Amino acid sequence: MQMDSMIKTLVTALSFSALGLILFAVAFYIIVKVTPFSLRKEIEEDQNTALAIIIASVIIGIALIVSAAIHG
Repeated sequence: MQMDSMIKTLVTALSFSALGLILFAVAFYIIVKVTPFSLRKEIEEDQNTALAIIIASVIIGIALIVSAAIHG
C-alpha cells in the first residue's frame, strides 16, 4: 500500500516538473519575441542588470505558481 502512494507522489512530482519546464519555456519564448532587442546581448555583453532582474522575476513568478499548484 505504501509503494502505491510513493509511485503516485513520484508521478505527480514529475508531471508538475514537466509542467513547470513547459511554462518556463513558453514564458521565455514570449519574452524573447516581445522584446525588440537581443536578450543575450543585453545581459551578457552590455551588462544590463535591470533586464536580468526582470527575467529572474518572471522565472521566480512561474516557480511560485507551480509550487502553489503542487501544494494544492
